[in-house]
Amino acid sequence: MTQEIKAPGGKMGLAGWIVTGLVGAFLAFSASLKFFMPDVVRETMGGLGWPAHHDLMIGIIEVGCVALYLIPRTAVLGAVLETALLGGAIATNVRVDNPLFSHELFGVYLGVLVWLGLWLRDPRIRMLMPLRR
Repeated sequence: MTQEIKAPGGKMGLAGWIVTGLVGAFLAFSASLKFFMPDVVRETMGGLGWPAHHDLMIGIIEVGCVALYLIPRTAVLGAVLETALLGGAIATNVRVDNPLFSHELFGVYLGVLVWLGLWLRDPRIRMLMPLRR
């Protein structure tokens, strides 16, 4: 016997979609900058040790991850891949000794928000990662 779990439609589901939308918009904006290559992106990526020829590929990967995250059927895969991408960003910032709370941990903050949005809108994720009393 399989039991179907329906997504919440109330305040929790709405809050989940709001968090997902805000995080998705931020990540999509970040990815889109790599396509247009403004000087600030080139300076930032160069300062992190990334040669210019990697910018476009990183942007394409970011767009793919955020697209998968925003599509309900592939949201979990998108969240896993986005978390991996953010882990690489964290490692890059640690490697160049950027400030801890503003740079190194920024990927952690985003990763928590990625999973929070999914947790709020998908009861299967809440079953997988329950809050304990």
